[in-house]
Parts: sequence; C-alpha cells; structure tokens
Amino acid sequence: MDCIELSSESPYELLLKAAFLIPVNHYFLGFLFLLCVFLYHFVEIHFFQDLFTAFRGQPVSLTFNSGCELYQEVVSKCKILHGRYLSTPWLCSPHIQTAFLQFFGRAPVCNYRRQIFRTSDGGTIALDWLANADVKKPAIERSDGFHGDDKGPIMVVIPGLTSDSDSAYIKHLAFKMAKSGWNVVVSNHRGLGGVSITSDCFYNAGWTEDARKVIDHLHAQYPQAPLFAVGTSIGANVLVKYLGEEGVNTAIVGAAAICSPWDLLIGDRFIKRRLVQRFYDRALTIGLKDYAKLHQSTWSRLADWEGIAKSCSVRDFDHHATRILANLETVDTYYRKASCTSYIGNVMVPLLCISSLDDPVCTREAIPWDECRANKNIVLATTHHGGHLAYFEGITAKSSWWVRAVEEYFHALKSSSLIHRENMQNTTVVTPLESSIDQAPYVNVREDGMITAFSNEPSGEVGSQQNEQLAEDDNAGDSVRGVNATVQQEETNATTQLDPAPKADFDAMLVPVKRCLNQLSRRSKISMWVLAYAAIITTLPILGSALPLFFKKKLRNIFSLSSPKR
Repeated sequence: MDCIELSSESPYELLLKAAFLIPVNHYFLGFLFLLCVFLYHFVEIHFFQDLFTAFRGQPVSLTFNSGCELYQEVVSKCKILHGRYLSTPWLCSPHIQTAFLQFFGRAPVCNYRRQIFRTSDGGTIALDWLANADVKKPAIERSDGFHGDDKGPIMVVIPGLTSDSDSAYIKHLAFKMAKSGWNVVVSNHRGLGGVSITSDCFYNAGWTEDARKVIDHLHAQYPQAPLFAVGTSIGANVLVKYLGEEGVNTAIVGAAAICSPWDLLIGDRFIKRRLVQRFYDRALTIGLKDYAKLHQSTWSRLADWEGIAKSCSVRDFDHHATRILANLETVDTYYRKASCTSYIGNVMVPLLCISSLDDPVCTREAIPWDECRANKNIVLATTHHGGHLAYFEGITAKSSWWVRAVEEYFHALKSSSLIHRENMQNTTVVTPLESSIDQAPYVNVREDGMITAFSNEPSGEVGSQQNEQLAEDDNAGDSVRGVNATVQQEETNATTQLDPAPKADFDAMLVPVKRCLNQLSRRSKISMWVLAYAAIITTLPILGSALPLFFKKKLRNIFSLSSPKR
C-alpha cells in the first residue's frame, strides 16, 4: 500500500511562498482594479448604467396636479421636459459635473451693463443687464444700466450662495436667454459682484426683501414689460419663498426654481452625513468666509468675528454670523424660518421646478413632492442625474440641459394665455382676499345675491359723493368702496333703477358697467353664471307683470275680430 508523504511545512508558509511567486505588476493591477471599484461607487459614476441604456439617457419625471393648467397649456408643449437627459459621457458623475462647473464651466463671454440700485435702508445692489444687442456684438462695459425695448420680456436671475453674475452657470443662462431676445438682469446679492456693503443688512437663504424691492423697481421702470424670474440653488429658495409670501400681488408672471435646497434643516443633516458631502460643506464654508473677509469691518462689528474665522462648516458660520444678524436663538430656528417648503402652497404664478436626484448639495430627501402636486401652478421636473446646477450634455460639454429647458419653458409660457391672465390679474386685483368687482361703485351686490344699479340722478350729499367717486374711478380704474356707503344707497337704488333716464346719462353709465362686467368675466367663468342667474331672477317680476298685459291685448284683438262673424 502506497503511503502519501506529508510535508512538515506550515500551510501559511506555503501561501507566503506562493504570494512571492506572483509578479509585482499583477499586484499593481489588482490594486488599481479595487481602487476603480471604490471610486466608481464613492464618486457615484453611472457610466455602465448609461452604457446599458445605449446612451439614450434617463427620462425626465414630471410631477403636477391633475387639473394643472400650466402643464396643459405650457409644459405639454415642451419637448425637452418630455424627453431624456444624458450627461456628458466623460462627466458621468454628479461630483465630477459639479466640480467641472466650478473650476472650468466653459462659460460664454457676457458683456454686462451695470446698474446700481439703492435700497431704502441704504444698501447697495448691483444689477447686471445683458440684452440681445450685447451678445450679437461686443459692447464696452458701462455703468448706465439698460436702455432697450421697454416692452420686451425681462428675466430676473437670483444667484446661489456666494455666486454672482460672473459665475459660469449664470453666464450660460444669461447668454442663452439674451441670444433668444430676452433682457436679462442678474440681481447680485449684497456685498457680491464687486459692490461694498453700505448698510448693516446682509443677505441670507430666507431674505426676500432685496428680491421684492428689485422686482418692484423693475416693474415701476418697465410697466409694460412682462417680468420672469429664475432662482438657482439658494436663490431658488429665496424666489419660491418670495412668491409664496406675495401670492397674487407679485409682478412676476412666470418663474423657474433650479436645484433648490427646499428644506434647509434636512440639507444641513445631509451635507454632514457622508465623507464626500463634507467636502462640499467645507467648500461652501470657505466661500462664506471669503465673503465675510471682504467686509470684515462690518462683520466684526455685528457678529462674532472670531467664531467666523474658526468656522469649519456652514452650520458654524450660520451660528456665529447669520443667526446673530437674523436675531434668532438657534441655527435650527433660522433653517426652519428660511426654508421655502411651507410657502409652496401660496405660490400663485406659473412655476417650473427642476431638481436632480443625485444632487450632491441639495438632497432629494427635501424635495416637496406632495406640496408641488397639490399646487395647480407648479410643475416639478426631476432627473436621475445632473449634479448641482451642472447638467452638462454633449461630447464637448458646452451646453447645459436645464438652461435649454428653462428657455423652452419661458418661450412657451410667454405665448400662452396664462401670462395674459397673470397680467390682467396684476392690474385689476386690489387685495388677495377681496374682489374689486364686488366693491365697485357701479354695481351693488346684495347679501341675497340681487344685483342693482345705482341711480342716475342722485340727490343730496350722497349723490354728490357718488359723482365724485365716479369721476375718480374713470381716471384711476377700480377703487374700494366702503361697506357703509353700500348699505345707505341700497334703498335709493331699488327705487330708481326702473326710472327712465336721459340718453346721455344712460350712455355715460353704460361705459363703467361694461368695464365692471369685463372685470367680472376675467375673474372666473362661474362669476358670469352667477351674474346671469341674478339677472334672470331680478327680471322675473317685470316679466311677470308684463306678460299678462301682453296676452290680454292679444285676447281682446282676437275676440273683437271674431264677434261680427257670430
């Protein structure tokens, strides 16, 4: 029987000898393979995912209300929003895209025209204009603001945190829209864009006063030009919060929010969760500290400068600076008050929101899906990839997908009936809770639904007050009439509405009545049906008394003709 001779060497020694027999270059290749696998998941590269889809990209997901007129009249016509987004193959990572935008960007040349805007508290805001003529041929930079078509559409851009008109993504947007015939104005935050701080007020993620003052100023300067607005990152949070605060009282007729953080408290938790997010937290902190150093004399007087200098995160900076200037006890309180999520339900203008699900700065966990779906004025577009404000596409990465989407959306909105409806509402609405037609001096709406016209020949003091009110309304449009005056005049109206009036007075009264009816038709179709119902009810007594007389005369004529034959 053969015996198997066993080796006395340890198996570990055998494995070690075998390991030494493997060439060094094989170890190096194995190390590179493991490193690539680690980086593929750490940097969230999706090259193989794009490869498996034959580089067709992922479809854009749209969230909206079932009765959303914005989708039916505008977004449904936008091919880009109904298509797919495919990122640049060699930038197939949200982190690589975001870093490429920050360090390279490939921004076009924009020759801005600067306008200095002074706020009521002494602050200074730089408004950088870019018109169609500025992109067609080089222009010499001047500080004389904008001189162009007063009726052309104006797009207000609110940049992100520590960004200004010189940022790459702002230039991409401004150049694209100006080339399409729009007048673009970038509203730089206080202390940015090369402008000094001239007051004790700084901007933050929830500061909407500057946007409100700039928009009101532009609307006063160019009343016939439709105003659109685009907010990016923190600027998107400011824009949505502003729209929710204003409701129907804003001069904006259309807006777009790009890569909004939505809920700052959730974003604060997210940006410190993973190692890769902490790099962004650190980078944003460096930008905030550089911004503070530009205005150190003011910051050191109003906030904790030593704490600002030692800040290692955005939360630290907000604790030592933003929270103090906002006069709030905690940073979490500031994040809750500054977030725009609670204002989404009050947005009354067409709003397109674009967010990337792989945004490394603004997490998908904060996207208010249900709030956007509940508001009929909002359409939420989400993509699987895109990074933070990057969205590069094509082999050369010269264009940004969200810029093209916003351009197409605004062009469709400008030619739709929604913008005209917004213009009429902005010119006729007195308050968001009261209807101007219900308080107009030409039509009296009673509590029981009856509608009566005012007397053409008023007597006494009340009549003189009516004539003065009519003259003021003919010059200035609709006005609000007191409730007491309505109650005092109901009885006189009921007794004089059937009296015959001279032809000149009737024609004079017909013009304001037509204007009130036109305003009522603009409010809603239901109001017209209510008016028709009220008109039928008020004319029934007259018809009831007139019909017997009419038929009585007919019967007399019939009997008088038939009596001789008998």
